[in-house]
Amino acid sequence: MTQTIVVPEREGDLIGLELAELHAGQAFDSPCERETVVVVLGGGVDVEADGRSLGEAGDRTNVFEGPGHAVYAPPGTALRLRAKDAAQLAIATAPLGDGTPAQARIIRPQDQRIADIGKGNWARNVRTILGPEHAAGRLLLGETINPPGNWSSYPPHKHDRQAPPEEVRLEEVYLFKVDPVEGFGVQIRYDDDGTEAFTVRDGEAAVIRSGYHPIVAAPGYTLYYLWIMAGDGRQMIPYFDPAHAWVQES
Repeated sequence: MTQTIVVPEREGDLIGLELAELHAGQAFDSPCERETVVVVLGGGVDVEADGRSLGEAGDRTNVFEGPGHAVYAPPGTALRLRAKDAAQLAIATAPLGDGTPAQARIIRPQDQRIADIGKGNWARNVRTILGPEHAAGRLLLGETINPPGNWSSYPPHKHDRQAPPEEVRLEEVYLFKVDPVEGFGVQIRYDDDGTEAFTVRDGEAAVIRSGYHPIVAAPGYTLYYLWIMAGDGRQMIPYFDPAHAWVQES
């Protein structure tokens, strides 16, 4: 079963996001008309690209267990993922733009940049699956784990203005999961035009086109989000809110 979460040119400009739930032996096929990254959220799959086996991807039960596997495919790739057991996939796409596509491949935990970021109640673990240093045309993608009660995307930052070297414009999509599943987080988005705050629950998504966008996990609940970014080029240069940047500088 496939569920469309974000439709490009409707909720956003560039990024598309789907979820696929597979039973053992069931296959997910994608023509990959756009640059594509499939993140194995849980379970395991056998991967083929243009009829060639790339191997197995996925060895975690869920996203809270640890870093997982992803599959990169450039536009024009016939991608097939066949579930070894029950599997959940997140499929992120974006147009290639002027970027140079990379070869289809499996991205394993050892290929990712995994780091603890921040300190105190804004410490979190970030797994950069596809960063600027990794071969790809446009997509940037990773996972963040917020401990209960902790903040991330903090100090508040934004990336809605193309003004290098101070800031680059990147559209972003979040896909949330919560442990235990009945929990929630709170996301705040603000700019000069105003502020909005809303709860985020397991399985929900947010499209961030502009503004500062910090998020906090409710006490007692671990918050996960898959973050997907796309813009012109593959730089990641956030602009920190000057009112709160001192937190990081200290």
